[in-house]
This record gives sequence, C-alpha cells and structure tokens, in this order.
Amino acid sequence: MPVDLLVHKQLPVILLLVVLVLGSGPARAQSEPATVRVDATPSHKINSFDPDSALGSSVDVLSRIDIAKTYSPHIVQEALSAGWGPITYRNNTELRMAAWHWTENGTWSDPAHRSGYFTGSTELKEPIHSILAYALPHRGFATSGDRPLQGPNLSYWKSNPYLTSKFTGESDALHPQWVVVDLRVEKQVNALRIAWASPYAVAYQVEYWTGANALDFDGGPKGDWKAFPAGSIGNAQGGLATLKLGDAPVATRFVRVLMTQSSNTCDEHGADDARNCVGYAIQQITVGNIDGAGSFVEVSKDPNERRTTFCVSSIDPWHSAEDVNDSGSYQHSGFDIFFSSGLTNNLPAMIPVTMLYGTPEDAAAQIAYIERRGYRIAYVEMGEEPDGKHAMPEDYAALYIQWAAAIHKVDPNLKLGGPVFEGVTEDIHVWPNAQGQTSWMGRFINYLTSHGRLGDLTFVSFEHYPFEACDITWKTLYSEPRLMKHILQVWRDDGVPKEVPLMVTENHLAASLTGPMTTIFAALWLADNVGSFFEGGGAAFYHSPIQPQGIHNTCLGWASWSNFVSDESYEIKGYTSPYFAAHMINLEWVQHRAGVHHMFPSSTDIKDADGNVLVTSYAVHRPDGNWSVMLVNRDEANAHTVRVEFDDSRNKQSAAFSSPVTLVTFGSEQYVWINDGLNSHPDPDNPPVATTLAAGSQTVFTLPKASVTVLRGRVAGLKD
Repeated sequence: MPVDLLVHKQLPVILLLVVLVLGSGPARAQSEPATVRVDATPSHKINSFDPDSALGSSVDVLSRIDIAKTYSPHIVQEALSAGWGPITYRNNTELRMAAWHWTENGTWSDPAHRSGYFTGSTELKEPIHSILAYALPHRGFATSGDRPLQGPNLSYWKSNPYLTSKFTGESDALHPQWVVVDLRVEKQVNALRIAWASPYAVAYQVEYWTGANALDFDGGPKGDWKAFPAGSIGNAQGGLATLKLGDAPVATRFVRVLMTQSSNTCDEHGADDARNCVGYAIQQITVGNIDGAGSFVEVSKDPNERRTTFCVSSIDPWHSAEDVNDSGSYQHSGFDIFFSSGLTNNLPAMIPVTMLYGTPEDAAAQIAYIERRGYRIAYVEMGEEPDGKHAMPEDYAALYIQWAAAIHKVDPNLKLGGPVFEGVTEDIHVWPNAQGQTSWMGRFINYLTSHGRLGDLTFVSFEHYPFEACDITWKTLYSEPRLMKHILQVWRDDGVPKEVPLMVTENHLAASLTGPMTTIFAALWLADNVGSFFEGGGAAFYHSPIQPQGIHNTCLGWASWSNFVSDESYEIKGYTSPYFAAHMINLEWVQHRAGVHHMFPSSTDIKDADGNVLVTSYAVHRPDGNWSVMLVNRDEANAHTVRVEFDDSRNKQSAAFSSPVTLVTFGSEQYVWINDGLNSHPDPDNPPVATTLAAGSQTVFTLPKASVTVLRGRVAGLKD
C-alpha cells in the first residue's frame, strides 16, 4: 500500500483496532467461541510451496496506448504493491484464432510474396515493445472459437499441416480432421454439397449427431455420431461433390465430415513448401436435401433462426503481411518491455508460445531470443485453450511433442506444460475414441505416455472461472473450496502423475465481467480460492490481471477486472477488494523472499442452518518460524469468535499461539463498493487493519462479518 494512503487513513484504523482488541462489534451468531483446529502433526503436512514461484499475477492483451501506460514506473510500482510475486503472460492472440509475430524482424517461407509461415529472428536489434496479431486466411468459413480475429483475406478452410503424417510420423487416419456444421436447430437432412479445394479428402465419412449438443465439451457431448447410409466416401476426386446421403431424410442439428486420407495435392500457394500440399481444404459446405426432381436444395432457415456455424478440427497457420491487425487497439506486450520494466518482479516469468496457430521453428526462435537477452523463463505454456477450440487431445498432443522437441533443442532444461484449459470445474469430455474413452486430459496423457514423451510435460495448467457471471449470489461463495479441490482431483484421476505440478495460470470469478468482482465478495472468494488451491495440492496460482482497467456496466452492477479503480488515462482513483485480498494473502499470510512454506490441515465447525461452512481456515508454517492462519468469515451478517488449537498427534501435543500474535483483518468494515454508474467507487476504501495481541490458550479472536483475518505468531511447546 502506498505510504500516503496509509497516513491518510490513520484514524479509522485506530478506531477499528480498539474494536478488535476489546472483542466488541457486530452481534455474534454463536454463544461460545468456536475452535479452529490445526493438525500440526509433521507427517500430516498437505503441501509445500515457495510464494516467489507459487503466488503470482498475469498480464493480458492491451492496446498500444495501454502498453505505454502499464509499463510506466508508477503503474508498475502500484501493480506490484498488491504483493504478487511472479507473472504469467497470457496469449490472447491464439485465443482469438490468430497468428502472432513476437517480433516483426524475421523471415517468411515465401519471401517474394511476404506470406506463408513466419519465423521470428533471434537477432538482438531494437527492443520489442509490442506484438501484432495476424488473421488466418485459411480459417475460411470457420466461425467457431472465441471471436476469431477478422481479416481481409478469408479464403478457404485448410487443416493444420503439422497434424499430417509428414510431421507426426504416423498415419493420417490417427489424426482425422473434421468440419462440424451446426444448423443451430434440428433439420431434415439427406444430402451434402462440398466444394473442395486442394488438398482434398480421398476418403471421408459424412455423419449426423444423435443426442444433446455435440460441441458441448464442458458438459460432455451426450450422444453419438452415426454415418449416413451412403455417407462413407472412398476414391473421391475433389471438386464440387454433391452427395445423396440416403433416401430418407434424417432429423439432426449437427453434420460432421470426418476426413482420413488426403490427396496430398498442393494448394494455390504451390509445391515449393510441403506444408501447402498436406491435409485437407474446403471452399464451402452446404447441408440440404435432394428433392423430387433430383436437385440439391439447401435446408431452409426461418429469418429468426440463428445462423449456421462451422466448427473445425484445426486451422493452417499460413498467413501474409496483409493480414496484420495494426490498429493499435489489439496488441500484446513486447518481450523486451515485459521483462525490462520491472513488472516481472525480478523473478522468472511464465511465457507462452503459440502452438495451435504457429510453427515449432518460430516457437524455438522466440525462446532463443528471450534467453539471448538474458531474461529468465520459469515455465513455457504450450498453446492456448485447445478445449475451447474443440481440438482433439491426440491432435494437441501431436503438436505438443513437435514443439517440445524444437524448444528443447534450444534449452533442454526448460519446463514445458499445458494444456491451458478454459475455466472449467468438471472434467472435459469429448467424443469417444475407439476404446470408448472420453476424458480429454486422460487421452492427452495416454498419447504422451504411449509415445514415450510424458517427460516433456513438466506441469499441467488450467484456468479457473468457476461461476456464471449473472448467477452469482452471496451463497455462491460457499462453493469455491469444493470446486477448486474437486477439479484438482479430477486431473489426478485422469492420470496426471503426482509429480507433475498443477497450476492455475488465469482466474477470476467468471469468464465475463460481473458486479461482484469489485464488492467485498471478491476479496473473500479470492482468499478461499488461493487457500483451497494449495490445500488441494496445487503448485502455482496466478491471479488475473495485474494492470489497471476501467469500470463497466454488467448484469450485476458496475465493476472492473482490475485491482484498481482507474480512468482511461490510468489515473488510479482507488483500490478494489481483490487488491486488499492480495495484500492479506501475499503480505500477511505468507512471506515472499523467504523460502518454502508448509501447509497443514485446519478447519472450523462454524456452519449455518443449511450446513454451509461459514468460516474457512488455511494454516501454514512459515520459514520465519511463525504459524500463520488465514480465516475467511463468509457470514455476511455476523462476526464470529474463535480460539485456535494446534494438535500434534505424533508427539501427543496440544498447543496455542503464544505472545505476541499479529492479527490483521480486512472486510466489510473497511470496504464497501458503491454502485453508481461511471462514478462507481469504494467508500470506505481502507487498507487491512493490523494489531499485536498478547495471546495464550484461552485467547478469543474476533472475526468481523464478511472478512479475511490472518493470525500470525509462534506456537509455544510445539516441536517443529
């Protein structure tokens, strides 16, 4: 917290200290103090972590102006004042189904036309301050994905050449490529028209879906793909193919073209590059029927019906200089400004490489450039949200192996990982393979294992956006520890080895902005989020994002993603509740620049009438010898009183905090969000309150309503 803000708020802090020490305040829900039980038995330790590698933040896509402001000394200082340690760099360009040039200094595979596959140069020329995104012409008609970056040259769809036998070393039939046509509502279908480009499919199958949403990988597609009676095509010749798939129409919403053998004929870019001559390319797909006269008729759509969309298995990363988005409104931070500004906290950073829409050579060059500059890399995330792109696990794994080989030629010691899943709280399920397996993660692990490459997976990363933005109520808060610990266990059950660390590399309440992100709700949620993550065995947690952002209207009020209330010129006008929660986590609960902390089980029995736990507890033994217990009082209306007991069953010891104990709290008495349109702000907007108490076995601590409290001190009589 900046010094001037602390000085300005001395009076309310002093008054609240009196309240905390005397134990008065809001009406208490229980008549007798509850007991916080910490299992301090050494063999019962549940996790160990170093905050300097385990508790960090992130930076995402920015405008050109935002980059200049974010990396100014003042904003860097403010951003780091929340206490987060390392940082992860998010790859929004790949999220938007686009290619990025981590440098514009490089070479095209077709230099005469400034097109093809771009490889950045490792030369140390002018520092890189911003990174540009390039639309993919070979996205073609594909409309699925996270708002694909628009470009001027959309041509035809073509699959990723790196998923063909030339690059995978295995049969193309093991990586079938596909297009799913989503009619959005069920229609009667018995015909398909495909305008093939080159290369085209020599063998393919046309199928229809029976069951619920075929593309719901989060909920798990419930149903089956069934081949049309005349849907199996062999010895195809490309061109314009009109297929009568059966005599009787079939009622379906989804039609899939599954391609297993390519003509390996070259596309319009010529035979000079083998990548132009592998995979599959389609100009257009139309679903319809053969009428009584034998003519093809496209399925009719009511004007009020949603447009047909097309989901594809992969996209060829071919592009040209003309496809650049240089508007200035959509940039990424250049690696030089990112590493040299101080935003990395002088710690190794997690960085991404593009994989779904890039090349292994370019990824390797990026790593070589960063290391030649002397910048320190903690981890490398491979690609971005393949589940959101409906990529099959075997396809992602085949790319992963190629990229890992290229990167490890540059630096064999780099720690690589992924798959950077979207913010799910349940297992990701896809269409069953030949063995009936549907778990995305399970099949990914199996592929790496069967190819002898599981060792290339040195961490598993995923994003955490647990709630629907418009459905959040106060009671939603109670579900966070269960959701976090459940998804960590899911990945282990899927086969992720226990020695492979699990990391949350992006997170917030929801994937869309929502009002509770700036209320006291977000502070309590973040404390529970972090505490339950480590309690569940997590290894590294990155909060999102670190830079200031403006406030916007949402379905549940005005809010910001950010730790700050700021305007368009980045003037910080206040601090949001996640900022102060970060202070509690990073500057009170744990100790950065100190070393490894050990976490032990702890719990309370404070519940409401419905059995919801109202006070959660997270205990760590710090390198400085102190025990630190973070308590989250999720009771919106009542304070609670507790005693803290440490038990060591091995040594048959029971102990308590001994004097002195530091008590720090932040909650609804320090912070209230005022929802007032563009003038929305917190009032009060006070920092955490700290005091030192004399303590013993009978000391009662008061946890104010809707608050996060840290108790920190020595425990007399308890052996280390």
